[in-house]
Amino acid sequence: MLWGAHTGSLELRTEGGETRLRAIFPYGRETVMAEGIALGRERREVIASRAFADRLERGDDIHFLAGHDFNKPLASRSAGTLDLSETDEALTINARISADMGQVSYVRDFLSAHAAGLVRGLSPGFRVRPGGETVEERGNAILRTIKAADLIEISAVTKPAYSQAQIEARNWQPIGEVAHRLTHRPAAIRWR
Repeated sequence: MLWGAHTGSLELRTEGGETRLRAIFPYGRETVMAEGIALGRERREVIASRAFADRLERGDDIHFLAGHDFNKPLASRSAGTLDLSETDEALTINARISADMGQVSYVRDFLSAHAAGLVRGLSPGFRVRPGGETVEERGNAILRTIKAADLIEISAVTKPAYSQAQIEARNWQPIGEVAHRLTHRPAAIRWR
């Protein structure tokens, strides 16, 4: 499973105690995953159009989480609170957080952190399918293209792997460019 994010936005609205989230996750956006690591070359990555189509079309359960933590679910397809659709250009995410869920401490924490501008990243968790990627040399970089992957979850995060990822609320201005590098994590907790 790989954590990553693309340019997109997450809009939050509260109506009658229910919070509605809408996000667009564009395909075809290239990002730097690691600068100068592999044989002195930059590692780049792009998620191709409809890379997540298989699980989406089958209607498999997918979760919307706070910080890639399955102990902090915000919505899911099986609960009827997460709708996902896709075009060649993007994956669209629509989630609903009920008033009752809004009383749960980690949900309040997420909503407060988002309101404070601290949670701005959108990041998918997925497994690349066998044969679902290509890796090529391009100049002084190595480019990995994800063509087929099983989307397991999508999360709101503070620091996404994809440098262009942002989350914004309705009527808010997006923050500046997100950092271009991943923070170093021990291999035991990284899904790469």
